[in-house]
Amino acid sequence: MKTKVYKIEEKNDPQIKEAAEILKANELVGFPTETVYGLGANALDKDAVAKIYRAKGRPSDNPLIVHVSDLEMLGQLVEDISAKAKALMDRFWPGPLTMIFKSKGLVAENVTAGLKTLAIRYPSHEIARALIQAAGLPVAAPSANNSGKPSPTQGGHVFEDLDGKIAGIIYSDESEHGLESTILDMTKEPPVLLRPGTVTREDLEETIGPILVDPSLNKGISKGVQPLAPGMKYKHYSPEADMKIYQGDLDKVVEAIKKVKDQNEGLRVGILCCDETREAYQADLVVSLGSRDHLDQVAANLFKALRQFDHDKIDLVLCEGYSSQGTGQAIMNRLTKAAGYEIIYV
Repeated sequence: MKTKVYKIEEKNDPQIKEAAEILKANELVGFPTETVYGLGANALDKDAVAKIYRAKGRPSDNPLIVHVSDLEMLGQLVEDISAKAKALMDRFWPGPLTMIFKSKGLVAENVTAGLKTLAIRYPSHEIARALIQAAGLPVAAPSANNSGKPSPTQGGHVFEDLDGKIAGIIYSDESEHGLESTILDMTKEPPVLLRPGTVTREDLEETIGPILVDPSLNKGISKGVQPLAPGMKYKHYSPEADMKIYQGDLDKVVEAIKKVKDQNEGLRVGILCCDETREAYQADLVVSLGSRDHLDQVAANLFKALRQFDHDKIDLVLCEGYSSQGTGQAIMNRLTKAAGYEIIYV
C-alpha cells in the first residue's frame, strides 16, 4: 500500500476532506492531536477497526478510544452521562481527557475488545476535529505507532513506523502535550483513574471530588486479565535498548547513573536527564527532557527523546525518575512502562 502524505496547517485546508474520504472508505489515516498522533479508523466498521490492530501489531484485547467532533456525536454513542462527567466536560473538553461510559453498542465490537463500556475523547486539536467532522463518523484512534514503541508526536514518527501499512498521514504541528490523554472510568463511583495524563489527578479532584487510582498504574495487570483501557496491560513506549530508572535524591541518582554507565563500557549508553543535571553526564548520548520546574515541557519531550535512543543505536538507557505529583505522575507512568517497571531506588 502506498501511503499518501498530507501537509495541513489549517482546519479549512481542502485536503482534510480528501483524508476524510479515506476514513469513509474504511481505510486508516494518521492524524495530529494535542496529545500524540492518532491512527484513525471508522469506529462503526469492524473491518476498518481490525486494520488498526494489524497495522500496529496491537493485541486484540486492548480496547481503543473513540474520538468525536462534538457532544451530539457523544450522545449517540454512550448513555448515563453523570453530573460529574458533565462537570469534567465543561472544564476539560475539548482537550486531553478520555472518559469511559456505558456503550450504546453502536460502535464495532472490536473497538471495545468486547467490553460493554466505551472510552471517548473530544480532542482540542482543530485539524483532528475537522477531520472527524468531515468524515461524519466517530473515529477509533490509538497512537499511530508500532505497538509497544514510543508514541509519535510528529508526522515523521508516524511515517517511520507505518509507511506502507496505512492509506494516509496528515503532517501538521508537533503535539502540544506529548503524552496520551488521561483516562477516567466514569462507570464507577467514585470514578477511577486508569491512565494519568496532563489533566492531573489533582485537576480532576478539584473538579469532581475524590477519585480512585487503579492499582495497575504502579505494577501493570496480569496475563489473562482484560484491560479496561489502553495502556494498562502491555509494555509500552519502549526504546529498543534496555532501560533502567533511578529514583531518589537527585544527587544520589546522578552518582548512581554515572557509576552504572562506567560499568558498561562495552555498550552504547544513553542517559535521559533534566536541564539541572545535564552537565554532570558524559555518555554516547545524553538527552535532557527540560527543567524539573516545567514538567509540562518534560512530558512534551519524552517520546521524542525515547525515539532518539533508537536512532542512535543505544544499547542501554539510564533514566532519572521524577516525583509522582501532578504531571509527574503521567511522566513516571510512561517511564516505568517503557522500562518494564524496573526502578532502582537509591
